[in-house]
Amino acid sequence: MNADVADVEITPIELEIIYNALTAAAAEMDVTIWRTSRSTIVRELLDYSTAIFDRNGWNVAQAARIPSHLNSMSYFLTEILARHIAPDRWGPDDIIVSNDPYCGGQHLPDIVAFKAIFHKGRRIGFVGTLCHHLDVGGSSPGSYGSSATEIFQEGLRIPPVKLVEGGKLNEPIRDIILQNVRQPEILWGDLQSQLASLHIGAASVERLAMKLGDVRFEAALGQLLDRSEAAMRAVIGRIPDGTYEFEDHVDDDGISDAPIRIHARLMVEGDELTVDLSGCSPQVMGPSNATLSSTCSTVFYALIASADVTIAANAGCYRPVKIIAPPGLCVSAAAPAPVVHRIAIGHRLATVLFGALHQAVPERMPAAYYAVSYVVTLQTVDPVLGRRVLVEIEVGGIGALPVSDGASALSFGMHNNANIPMEMIESDMPVTFLGYGLLTDTGGPGQWRGGLGLWREWRINCAMAQLSTNLDRFKFRPFGLAGGEPAAPSALYLTRDGQTQALRSKVTNMMLKSGDIVRLETSGGGGFGEAGLRARELVERDVRLGYVSAEAAKRSYGQSV
Repeated sequence: MNADVADVEITPIELEIIYNALTAAAAEMDVTIWRTSRSTIVRELLDYSTAIFDRNGWNVAQAARIPSHLNSMSYFLTEILARHIAPDRWGPDDIIVSNDPYCGGQHLPDIVAFKAIFHKGRRIGFVGTLCHHLDVGGSSPGSYGSSATEIFQEGLRIPPVKLVEGGKLNEPIRDIILQNVRQPEILWGDLQSQLASLHIGAASVERLAMKLGDVRFEAALGQLLDRSEAAMRAVIGRIPDGTYEFEDHVDDDGISDAPIRIHARLMVEGDELTVDLSGCSPQVMGPSNATLSSTCSTVFYALIASADVTIAANAGCYRPVKIIAPPGLCVSAAAPAPVVHRIAIGHRLATVLFGALHQAVPERMPAAYYAVSYVVTLQTVDPVLGRRVLVEIEVGGIGALPVSDGASALSFGMHNNANIPMEMIESDMPVTFLGYGLLTDTGGPGQWRGGLGLWREWRINCAMAQLSTNLDRFKFRPFGLAGGEPAAPSALYLTRDGQTQALRSKVTNMMLKSGDIVRLETSGGGGFGEAGLRARELVERDVRLGYVSAEAAKRSYGQSV
């Protein structure tokens, strides 16, 4: 920051107005993608994010979308600027895209697009969008196979490259991308949506810079980051000094049955926090690995989510936090480890951080939520409809709070997804839904009960289909806190010719036929407090509403209803 910028004074009221203007610009970008995208995973599931960055690549404002995206986009952009495309090679009409986890990204289906913003010939910031695309090639439809042993099997890996240069589309780059995916028209539609969103966001930010002037604009962005840093330091300062540890496990990596240990050691000293992840398992052979970008995103999410006051979520929050994660762990994977199911590591790390923070600030932390994105991908091949790919991400129950039950079947933690309407899927694919609802007895018992998981059934109506899943919580159930009990585990079943069999949590390219029924059951959330302390009227209500069976009420709560 030059001396002129450092000397600019902006009042708190002005700063709040500027912050809201930037957030509104990110929200405009968000709405643009929502209204113009093509795939159900972007348009309906809402698996995308938008944000505004300062001239150095640090996130200043964002729309309310996916936590795992938003806290990692600065990592990606600063990495691109430092190692791949120097700032002086990035013009006002250039758009850079990439999906490479080893350049700062997360996994290959997440394609990010960045555009620089200029005012009076000087770069003043960036806008960015990230979308989870329906398919980017690889060995499994939806690019979400659970048997990959290296990233080369997971799909097309795009290094940081100019998709648009000088305002002109780089058609050979576009053609290479579309040649390597299963539904190119859908991907190109979603990518065009991202490009349109960038132009909308850049125009909004440029208008704000014209009102403020470049010096005042840059000063405001710097002060917004400083303000968030100060707020985060105050939050950490109110946590008692000390060391807090916790651990949980991911079931397996899809290749071996060995559990993956997620361990965190939090050291609070004054207004600074160190998060030591050295105790996590080494990176695994299967795709349940996370790059450091993903892991940092999880750490920052957990801290912002657990704060006792509202904090403007931007890169200033990161400054008081140090993360220790030596290369080669499941939380800091090194190339060419596969990483498509990196969210399993992120979700589980979030619950571990919550568990550790419970020791320090027990009045704020919930029991474990379902803590996995239940990813189910289907490819159907029909003589009339042709090839269709579906990516579904289901959810489960939220852990109970110190003062209330957990919510049921609600997106939580590292993602913020919506539900794809069943009617929309059935209109596009030869699939019929046989049922969808809350699953009785899945919430962890406690003085406060964990939220319920859900069940969902698909029936295949065409001669040939492929199923791949990346699931978890079949072995290690969401834990309770303060004496609360764990939630029920998850399960996956296939019914064929009247016979039902249990499937593994991680399935790759299982061939299905007409009439096959796939049933997913997701986990609930853990309970909080001892079950014997639960009020009788709450147990009676749960039984009446079907949340808890009469048998479970007697077994867990000692009450006959």
